[in-house]
Amino acid sequence: MSSVPPDQQPIARIVGRRTQPPVGTLPSPEARAAAASWAKRLTCAPKGVFRYANHQEMASARDRWRVQAIVETQRRRA
Repeated sequence: MSSVPPDQQPIARIVGRRTQPPVGTLPSPEARAAAASWAKRLTCAPKGVFRYANHQEMASARDRWRVQAIVETQRRRA
């Protein structure tokens, strides 16, 4: 049979592998542009540690931050 332990699933067949670029090689301009576009994005939540009495308060705060972020994005685009 198989050498897979009974408490684990067998690993699927690997089709390809990633190759590491040589040390000192810079990323392509496309890869750098993609990384730069992600670096400009802001999260909706302000920094800090928040403690809530219940899930409803947490969900309300998260929704408020999301709405504020959407409004800010729309203002910048207008």
